[in-house]
Amino acid sequence: MNTPMPAFRWIMKQTWEHFLFAHWPVPVEAIRSFVPEALDIDTWDGQAWVGILPFRLGGIRLKYMPSLPWMRSFPEINVRTYIRSGEESAIFFLSMDASHPLLVPVAKQWYRLPYHQAKMRFRADGRTIAVQSRRRSASLPEEAFCATYRPVSAPFAARQGTIEYWLMERYVYYCRCGRSGGLYRGEVHHAPWELRTAEADLSCHALTRGFGLELGTPALLHYSRGTRALIGPRSKAWNQP
Repeated sequence: MNTPMPAFRWIMKQTWEHFLFAHWPVPVEAIRSFVPEALDIDTWDGQAWVGILPFRLGGIRLKYMPSLPWMRSFPEINVRTYIRSGEESAIFFLSMDASHPLLVPVAKQWYRLPYHQAKMRFRADGRTIAVQSRRRSASLPEEAFCATYRPVSAPFAARQGTIEYWLMERYVYYCRCGRSGGLYRGEVHHAPWELRTAEADLSCHALTRGFGLELGTPALLHYSRGTRALIGPRSKAWNQP
């Protein structure tokens, strides 16, 4: 990793590949009830934003330990929004779907992340990526997500003051496992995103229906080949009892 080491004590390395960043503006009141009151909804031009991000996760290695041979690469889909805690800009995870049968229960217990077990397929064929996901839940039996996406521009780095920078360049996250669970905070560290504009065909209604969100065509689509990330420990958020 050709970036300075993080200020926090990292405990895990991960590799993230073939990101799609699909984003929609939504009214603040549409997501206020799903984000703890201790956190402020961050806005761009008066709107809150929801992102759906499919990608492939691999290269998991705990600090001072070799790579875990059973921890193969697997697909993941994050649904997130954007918040502030004091002066801190951060991500709040609404839901996370993954296909690894061991990671989901461990991540829910250890990191308190809002994971769901899903049956997923991920295929990278040249410049085109295809992802299908069906959550293993009686409450969400239909196809939860289906997308085909590809980059359509030269790579660029997001500039400060742009919406791309506002959305992507965030290195703190908050999460809550269950509506009544405690609020947790974590940090990640990686090089700034190398982005490309993208085009995509996607169906994602089932992922957001539980939040009362019926999303249409994404306002913004970006692709990233990926990055290597350092993950810090999670902790109980400072503003929680």
